[in-house]
Amino acid sequence: MEDQTLEEFLEKEKLEPSLRDIFLRFAFHSLQMQDNFPKYLKGIESNPNKYGEVVAKLDKWANDSLVSHLAKEEHIKKIYSEELDKPYLVNQEGKYYITLDPLDGSSNIITNNVFGIIMGIYQKELPQKGQNLKLAAIKVYGPINLLIYSTGSGTHEFVKHYDQQDRAEFYLLNKNLKFPEPGEVFGIGGQPLEWDEKFLKFAKDLFRKEKLKVRYCGSLVGDFSQILHRGGFFAYPATKKSPEGKLRLTYECNPVAFIAENANAIAIDGKERILNKEVKEIDQRTPFYVGNKTIIEKMQQELK
Repeated sequence: MEDQTLEEFLEKEKLEPSLRDIFLRFAFHSLQMQDNFPKYLKGIESNPNKYGEVVAKLDKWANDSLVSHLAKEEHIKKIYSEELDKPYLVNQEGKYYITLDPLDGSSNIITNNVFGIIMGIYQKELPQKGQNLKLAAIKVYGPINLLIYSTGSGTHEFVKHYDQQDRAEFYLLNKNLKFPEPGEVFGIGGQPLEWDEKFLKFAKDLFRKEKLKVRYCGSLVGDFSQILHRGGFFAYPATKKSPEGKLRLTYECNPVAFIAENANAIAIDGKERILNKEVKEIDQRTPFYVGNKTIIEKMQQELK
């Protein structure tokens, strides 16, 4: 770990000041949020979310906490969140649009497995293609507290540590992360009996031919962090019941794909590049496949 702090790193990266301020507000509030998690570990809300899904109390609290804190930033125009029925208008004169998955992997809460936050920042009204992201970030709550982000010029990783005054700070852990070659691990969401037969064969070949090890933790941020650091493949594929996939393009897939591409990987929907995918509506779902270029290219050949 280097002694360079997140603020010092952003200063050298010459990030546009208002974009930097939004990102720092998000980053440091996410540190404080962790202290409150134990209060909301049990219980669900009485009303489901806009997708008809059960909402854990921690989901609701995380969303409200993030939105209210980010809404203090005058450069933000609107905040879009998976847990909001409609976008939250912050400042009519603001120029940035925020997307949030405020608690990715909330089903992992009761088992104390990895979960996190996914954020995207755009400069035009949504919906927008992922390639128009100005910044994408994921927060990973695990044995250590990680922050991974990209502005389109590399993917960088910071870790929570304490300065000499015992204050929580982010320090640079890895600059310009790249997916290791060859890949080591893979994880796939969904029910295998619901997968397309060609994809099922490809998944088996990840064992037989690619010699990859299975690693699946049930949160996109956790599964992605594994392949980012060890190389490999992750997917939540199209299924017979859900041909459009399960993951949400704007809130989940576009930010993760942006970070992946800046780490020399590929993210596709099975046919086209995720970041170039037309976004017809904000809650749109998509099949999602991300990983080392060689593995994704082999998958594309198998699925023809």
